[in-house]
Amino acid sequence: MADSTGPEKTWDAYGTPSAREGSRPGASAVIDMENLDNASGSSFEEVDEPGGPARERRGGGGEDEEFLGISGLHRELGKQVVGQVLSAGSERATKAFAFYANIDLLRPYFDVDPAQVRERLLQSLIPKRQINRPQGVERELYGPLMLVLTLVAILLQGMKSSGTIIREGTLMGTALATCLGYWLGASGLLYLLAYVTGTRISMSQTLALIGYSLFGHCVVLLVTYNVHVHALFFTLWVVVGGLSALRMVMVLASRAPGYRQRMVLCGTLASLHMLSLLYLHFTYHRVVEELMESLEGRTSMGRASRSITDLASEGQGSLLLATTRLGITAHT
Repeated sequence: MADSTGPEKTWDAYGTPSAREGSRPGASAVIDMENLDNASGSSFEEVDEPGGPARERRGGGGEDEEFLGISGLHRELGKQVVGQVLSAGSERATKAFAFYANIDLLRPYFDVDPAQVRERLLQSLIPKRQINRPQGVERELYGPLMLVLTLVAILLQGMKSSGTIIREGTLMGTALATCLGYWLGASGLLYLLAYVTGTRISMSQTLALIGYSLFGHCVVLLVTYNVHVHALFFTLWVVVGGLSALRMVMVLASRAPGYRQRMVLCGTLASLHMLSLLYLHFTYHRVVEELMESLEGRTSMGRASRSITDLASEGQGSLLLATTRLGITAHT
């Protein structure tokens, strides 16, 4: 009995709540942690609780930092793209400027000997009967440009010899615009017709062909401006002007693909060439005189209107002054 009751008492002693609590190894640690939580406030909660406010605050800051990092990356990429586009555009502009500003590109069109220019001037009045194969056309522009400037000087000399008096302005700009306009305009029209009809000729060849044909204009106008005889003019117009026109016609006929294309090109070019010579001899002076008179009339009308306006303003000022004086006299 003594042995049986001893162990039972011992088991009962361990079975009491205080004994059970004291026998747990982690009970005191739990109690201390709770006391630490109560004493230190919310610091332990911020560390251990998975859904606490500190974790939420840290999570929000990470998202902001991530957003700022992405936006900064986008800005850097945008700056790099814009910089690359600007650099590429500047490089292309520099290359284009260097290409078009290079004088070596124009050298083949003006690199010619005076003997070759003289020979081509004479050949511009000698038509060649060669239609079966294309005739050669020069590509240089030195001779045509010199002929344009020579024609400008001849027009100025003709205006002075005819007794035309221009009070205001100068004829240099009008003559230069007329000659350059005819050269470039006729060349552009011929090139357009050649492109439409399928004729094999380049723009530089067209400029050279039209430019050298102005040699006939220079010869005819130089003679007829100094010798005022209409019979002489019409004779030179038919002979010299006809030869230069026939030279161009034969060149285009040798390069045109068919009969209809030849008729269109040759008829247009010959008519334009001969009519331009008639215009420069008979009508150019009158047109310039009328143009200058109209410009002088507009200038005089403008001056008259300004003078009338000045007189009216002066009259209004004098009337106001007289009214003021009368008012002061009546008041005194």
